[in-house]
This record gives sequence, structure tokens and C-alpha cells, in this order.
Amino acid sequence: MKRLGWIVSIGALAAMIGCADMSPRTQGTIGGAALGAGAGAGIAAISGGDAWTGAIIGGAAGGVAGNIRGR
Repeated sequence: MKRLGWIVSIGALAAMIGCADMSPRTQGTIGGAALGAGAGAGIAAISGGDAWTGAIIGGAAGGVAGNIRGR
């Protein structure tokens, strides 16, 4: 279990460092897609649907919204 914690921590650190030199629009797109995928998966799982389908649809919608808002 500790190994999984280290892997997640290193992944989160790499993501934060990698986003430092991105434009605000790109950061908005990635952030929106991540939030949309998480929300879509959660809503689909709660409502009895397929979580993977919810994540894909939510990620696409969140990416578009983040791109528009990230300007």
C-alpha cells in the first residue's frame, strides 16, 4: 500500500511540474477534462450506468468547457 502512495505522489508532482509552462488555455483544457471525467464517472456510477462511459463523456465535455473558459 505504501508503494501505491509513492506512485500516486510522484505522478501528482510530475503533473504539477509539467503544467508550469503551459498556457492558461491549455491548463484550462486539461483541468476541465480531468474534473469532467471524475464527475462523469461518479454520476454514472451513482445512477447505475457505466462509469467508463460517464468518464469519457464527462472528460470530453469538461475539456471543451475548460478550453473555452481557459482563455
